[in-house]
Amino acid sequence: MLIDTHAHINFIAYKEDGGEVIKRALENNTWIINVGSQWDTSRRAVEYAKKYEEGIFAAVGLHPIHLRSIKIKEEFDEQELLEFETQEEKFDYEKYKTLASESGAIAIGETGLDYYRINEEDKENQIKLQKENFLAHIKLAQEISKPLIVHCREAHNEVLEILKSQVTSDKLQGVIHSFSGRLSQAEQYLEMGFYLGFNGIITFARDYDKVIKEIPLERILVETDCPYLTPIPFRGKRNEPLYVKYVAEKIAEIKGVSFDEVSEVTTDNARGLFYI
Repeated sequence: MLIDTHAHINFIAYKEDGGEVIKRALENNTWIINVGSQWDTSRRAVEYAKKYEEGIFAAVGLHPIHLRSIKIKEEFDEQELLEFETQEEKFDYEKYKTLASESGAIAIGETGLDYYRINEEDKENQIKLQKENFLAHIKLAQEISKPLIVHCREAHNEVLEILKSQVTSDKLQGVIHSFSGRLSQAEQYLEMGFYLGFNGIITFARDYDKVIKEIPLERILVETDCPYLTPIPFRGKRNEPLYVKYVAEKIAEIKGVSFDEVSEVTTDNARGLFYI
């Protein structure tokens, strides 16, 4: 069994066949956590979770890129997948709290900092807004005792600073999804009790081999971040939760352990963190 701890079947890329994608995963003993990035996708993630007796869960949150309206191109690696414009949204704490309290909602996120697309002309204000949004999600996670799913792109030092200022008890746990930092940064996240999530990137890039090899398997989660970051051997195609097995296989190869061990331990990790 495997648990894809970060998927987006609630995104428009699966508008026509989301149910079929989920069916393929469940038939192959792969569970899914659908992660929201704004109100609509968070609500859709919860709706998906409610449709299934087991195996499908939701996280609700407002991604930092949705704090302003910008045009975005996301790709299947080298090939264009989607072009869309974000709609500016302000985090409504009580509204998200209500949604996060519904059945099937097991985490808060994804939230965090994303400096990749910051407009240099308004950099200071955008960073301030992102940090305020991140802190609001942390407060919510602590209030309702649910783990945090953290997005970080080109901002690990700032994310670490914020988390260190907030981790004052065992009430804040979570995962750094799609980990992209250095080993020294990984170790700091682990010291705070966070897990690290890895996806298809590790099947075609060697940047994180050292981190994966050095950190305990007991602190690793597997994910796809589908529809993006498709692993080898399906690069250039839309990603889906079923492909999380290729991430697990690569981790097994890097760490020199069996696929079965990676499957068992990462599944236990996900169950323990998300209480599933």
